[in-house]
Amino acid sequence: MKTNVKAVVIGGGVVGCSVLFHLAKAGWKDIMLIERSELTSGSSWHAAGGFHTLNGDPNVAKLQAYTVQLYRELEELSGQSCGLHLTGGVMLADTPERMDFLRLSHAKGRYLGMETELITPSEAKAMFPLMDESHFVGAMWDPVEGHLDPSGTTHAYAKAAKKLGAEIVLRNPVKELTQDADGTWNVVTEQGTVRAEHVVNCGGLWAREIGRMVGVELPLLAMEHMYLLTEPMPEVEEFNKSTGREMIGVIDFKGEIYTRQERNGVLLGTYEKAAKPWSPVNTPGDFGHELLAPDLDRIAPSLEVGFRHFPGIEKAGIKQIINGPFTFAPDGNPLVGPVQGLTNFWCACAVMAGFSQGGGVGLALSNWMVHGDPGFDVWGMDVTRFGEWAGLRYTNAKVRENYSRRFSIRFPNEELPAARPAQTTPLYDTMRANNAVMGDSWGLETPLWFAPKGTEPKDIVSFHRSNDFEHVGNEVRATRNSVGVTEIANFAKYEVSGPAAEDFLNRLMTNRMPKQGRIVLTPMLNEFGKLIGDFTIAKTDAEKFMIWGSSAAQKYHMRWFEKHLPKDGSVRLHRFDQTLVGLSIAGPNSQKLLQKLVDTDVSSTAFRFMDFREMAVGGAPCMVNRITYTGDLGYELWMAPAYQRLVYQAIKEAGEEFGIVDFGMRALLSMRLEKNFPTWFRELRPIYGPFEGGMDRFVKMEKNDFIGREAAAKELEAGPKLRRVSFIVEADNADVMGDEPIWAKVSTDYGTVEKPHGYGAPRFDVSGNEVTFSSASNDSSAVRGIVDGDWRVVGWVTSGGYAHYVEKSMAQGYVPAALAENESDGLFEIEILGRRCPAKINVQPPFDPEGGKMRG
Repeated sequence: MKTNVKAVVIGGGVVGCSVLFHLAKAGWKDIMLIERSELTSGSSWHAAGGFHTLNGDPNVAKLQAYTVQLYRELEELSGQSCGLHLTGGVMLADTPERMDFLRLSHAKGRYLGMETELITPSEAKAMFPLMDESHFVGAMWDPVEGHLDPSGTTHAYAKAAKKLGAEIVLRNPVKELTQDADGTWNVVTEQGTVRAEHVVNCGGLWAREIGRMVGVELPLLAMEHMYLLTEPMPEVEEFNKSTGREMIGVIDFKGEIYTRQERNGVLLGTYEKAAKPWSPVNTPGDFGHELLAPDLDRIAPSLEVGFRHFPGIEKAGIKQIINGPFTFAPDGNPLVGPVQGLTNFWCACAVMAGFSQGGGVGLALSNWMVHGDPGFDVWGMDVTRFGEWAGLRYTNAKVRENYSRRFSIRFPNEELPAARPAQTTPLYDTMRANNAVMGDSWGLETPLWFAPKGTEPKDIVSFHRSNDFEHVGNEVRATRNSVGVTEIANFAKYEVSGPAAEDFLNRLMTNRMPKQGRIVLTPMLNEFGKLIGDFTIAKTDAEKFMIWGSSAAQKYHMRWFEKHLPKDGSVRLHRFDQTLVGLSIAGPNSQKLLQKLVDTDVSSTAFRFMDFREMAVGGAPCMVNRITYTGDLGYELWMAPAYQRLVYQAIKEAGEEFGIVDFGMRALLSMRLEKNFPTWFRELRPIYGPFEGGMDRFVKMEKNDFIGREAAAKELEAGPKLRRVSFIVEADNADVMGDEPIWAKVSTDYGTVEKPHGYGAPRFDVSGNEVTFSSASNDSSAVRGIVDGDWRVVGWVTSGGYAHYVEKSMAQGYVPAALAENESDGLFEIEILGRRCPAKINVQPPFDPEGGKMRG
C-alpha cells in the first residue's frame, strides 16, 4: 500500500468505484480506494440493480442518462460484464392526476432527448401481460430502462480504474482522519497511514461515521428496503418464448411498487408507507455481506394493491425475500461535492439509486476535483443544499417521509409536513394567527399566502390553478394599488468587512461596488463565466458591506467566499442566517407608510431608489434598503429578531389608513413575473452565462479582472447563443411550473452552439428536420430532439405562473438568441400538461416597463 497519494476514495461500493474510475480516466494516476471489507460489502451487493433516466430534476436526469450510456464503454474497457438487460419500462397511472404527472414527465423528456411515449393501458399490458389494465388510465413508455448485475457492474468500474493506474486496498478499515497545517490529510487505517491531498467520502452505510471523523454530521439515513423474487412463472416463460423478448420493468404509483422479470420469474419491490430506518444513530462497524430479517407484514398493504393490479404475480410462489439497508438524504438525491468549511474533503454519498446515478456522480465529482467545476448543474445533489438545521432527528423524519413517498406525486403547490417547523421567526405565531399558509424555505417557516378569516389555511394540491389563486390575486392587487407587507427573513444575509473588503468583492462580483450609503445588484461568476450567484450589496461603512442573496444557497456561497478569502485576515466574513430577519413593504403608499414610522426624511429626494440607511423604524434599529423584489415602490427593513414583532406591529398600525395587507411568497413571485425579474436557481444557474441570462447591465467589463471575466468577454464578443426571455401564455386553468418544452415554428439554421469547458447544458441547434443539443457527457455526441412538421422544440421553461395584476399567464425560459426579441404572434407554443398553448415573447415587462414606480 502506498503511503503518499493525490487522492484517497473511502468506500468500495458502486459509487466509490465510479469516482475512482472517473478520476483515473481524467488523468489522475496516484489515487487509491480503501475499502473496509470487500467490494460491494455495503448496499451495492443486494441492490435490485434497476436503472432508468427519468428524474424530477432534469439536471440529475442528464447524469442518469450518462450513467446508462457508460455501461457499454465500461464493459469494453474492463473486460467485465455488467449483466445489462435493456428492456425498457413503463410507469402506470391509475388516476387523472397521475396521468398529468406523466404528461409533465413526457414533456420534460422532449428537451432532454428522451424518447418517451404516452401509451394506453392495453399497450402496456402487451409488454407486461401479468397486469390487469382495468386499474389504469394510461402509462408512459421509456425505452432506456432496464436492470444489471450489481456486483459485476461495481467490479467493472474497479477493474477499469486499475487498468488506468488506480490502486485498490481491501480489508482495511479507516480509523481516523486528521489534517496537517499544510492541508495534507492523514488517512489512518488498520494497515497504516496514507497521506493524501484529497479525501473522498464514498462510505455508503458508513458515510456518517466518515463525516464525523472530520466534525461533519451528514444528513443521511439508511432505510430497510425489501423486494421479493418469485418462483419460475409459466406466464413469463410463455411470453419469452412467444415474443423472443424479456418482460419490461413496471412502476405502479398506486401500489408504490416496481416489478420486472428476474430469470423465469419476477422481482417485486416496494417503497411502503410504514418505512423503517436502520441504525438511525450509528452504523455497526461489523456489518457486511448480510441481510436483515424480512417483514412481509410491513409491506402487506402495498402487496395487496400489487396483487390486484398484477394478478399473475399473486399466484406465484415466493422464492426469496431480500431486506437490506440503503442510504437516503432528506430529499432522496445524493450528497455530492466539497464540504463547506473544509479543504479538499469531498462527498459522494446517499446515492440510493447507485446504478442509475453512480456514473454521473463519479463524472461530476471527478470534474470538480480535477477541473475545479462539476461540469454540470448539480445543485440538486450538492452537499451544501442542507443547512445546520438538518440534524439527526430532522433527517430521520424527512428520509422516512421521502421514502414513503418515493412513487407519490409531488404537486407544485405541495408543502410536505415532516420535521416542521424546523426554524421559525418571532412572527411565526402571528402569521399563523393571520391565517397564513406556511411553506418551508431552507428549513424556515415562511408565509406563502393568507386564507380569508374563517377559512382553513390549507393548500388543495393540484397541477392546475388551485384554492390559493383568488387570494394570491387579492394580495397582489391590494399591494399594487396601495401597500402590502411581507416577511423576508428567508433571504441570505452576510457582512463583509475589513481593509480589503471592497477589493475582495470587486474580485468576486461583476458589478462595481457601491458608494457608501448606496446599493448595487450584481451577479457572481465562476472561472468559466457561468452564473453562480445573484446579490444585492450595500456599502454600509468605509470598510463594511452588507450582502443579500438566495437563502438556499448560503452554504454554497459561503464555500465559494471562503475559497477566495485572503489568507492575511484583511477580510472578515460573517453569515447572519436567522440572527438577522426582515420585512418588506411595497406599493404606491409604502413611502407614506414608512414616513409615519421614522423620524428622518424618506422622500424620494432624501432617500433615493437604491439608497441604504440605518434608521429607527417604529422605534427599533433597522437597516433599510430602498428596493423591493416586487418591482414597485418599496423598502426592505432588516432588524435583529428581538425587534421584528415591534416593527411589524408598527407597520400594521400605521398602515391601517392605507388598507395595508399581508402578502406571501406566492404574491411576491407573481409580481416579479410581471417585471420580467429572474430568480436564482431557476433562471440564473451555473449552466448560463451572464449575457444569456440577460444580466448585461450588471456586468462591468471595463472594471478590474473579476473571476470569470475572460470567459464572459468571449461570450460577449461572440454573442450569447441562448437568451432568457419572458412569455405571455394563452393558458386557461393551468400555468407553467418549470421545465416545460418551448416549441417554435421555425426552419432557420441557428448554427452550432459550442459547449463551454466542462458544460453539458441543453444547447439547441435547429437545422433541417432535426433539433440536436449537446449530451450530458463531456463528449461531442448529440441526441435527436423533437420535430413536428415545422414546429420544433427550441428551448425550455425555467419558471412561471400567473401574473395577477396584469392578468396574464407568464413564463420565463431560454431560447436561441436569434429568436429572443421576436414578438410575433404564432411563433411559439409552450406545452402545459400535454397541451401546446400559444405563447408570445414580451421584451418589455408588462408592469411599469419604464420602471418609474419603483424609482418613486
